[in-house]
Amino acid sequence: MAVVRITVAVAKVLRAFLEDPAQPRYGYELMRVTGFPSGKLYPILAKLQAVGWLVREREDIDPSMAGRPARRLYRLSPEGTRAAREELTTLSAELRPPMLAEQPRVLRTEGGLP
Repeated sequence: MAVVRITVAVAKVLRAFLEDPAQPRYGYELMRVTGFPSGKLYPILAKLQAVGWLVREREDIDPSMAGRPARRLYRLSPEGTRAAREELTTLSAELRPPMLAEQPRVLRTEGGLP
């Protein structure tokens, strides 16, 4: 399995894809969802594609009929879906606040002094 350094930015992009792994996404949509400019988003997409987590396709439309150029669509590969879920689960567990031991409660008398 290819290794990807999971930064907060990469995690945010993967989370966007995991909202519906079968749904192809295009760059502008991902920029809106993540809040990232193209200069931050596209290197992440290229990295994820290079390791096989993303598949890139060209939208199958007639540009003259649609009134716009065909978009590049990105979707998670089966390996990417599995890896993204695993990585985000691990990251979430690592970032979860530690459980605090139950502290005995001190009753205060009137006036706020213990």
